Amino acid sequence: MAKKLAKKQIEHLQERLIRERERALRSLGQYDELAKESAEQNDSDSYSYSDHMADLGTDAMEREKMMLFASKEGRYLYRVEDALRRLYKEPDKFGLCHSCGELIDFDRLDALPHARYCIECKLKEEADAA
Repeated sequence: MAKKLAKKQIEHLQERLIRERERALRSLGQYDELAKESAEQNDSDSYSYSDHMADLGTDAMEREKMMLFASKEGRYLYRVEDALRRLYKEPDKFGLCHSCGELIDFDRLDALPHARYCIECKLKEEADAA
């Protein structure tokens, strides 16, 4: 039977996950503000007449890049919130690998608190996918 994380370790990981969720939410809020500013700028009459077509293309590329970053941040936020749900629902099972059931190394969880797999199972999964 796999060991489980100590109460202090669980509390530390919970704090880390909450901080990560707050950071991701702030980041998504910034992307939202930038998108609103960009939309307002696009709606202004002087915007479309004052810029060269190459500038308009650059602006479109920057908006697309911003949306990709926001999408990535949204996926990260989902993984963090999923980890918090797992932690609150079954704290005794938090930190156990979803593949082999063994305890995930605390250093791995500290670095990546939403990790679902031990390093060995994650490496095997990535090798199988390649």
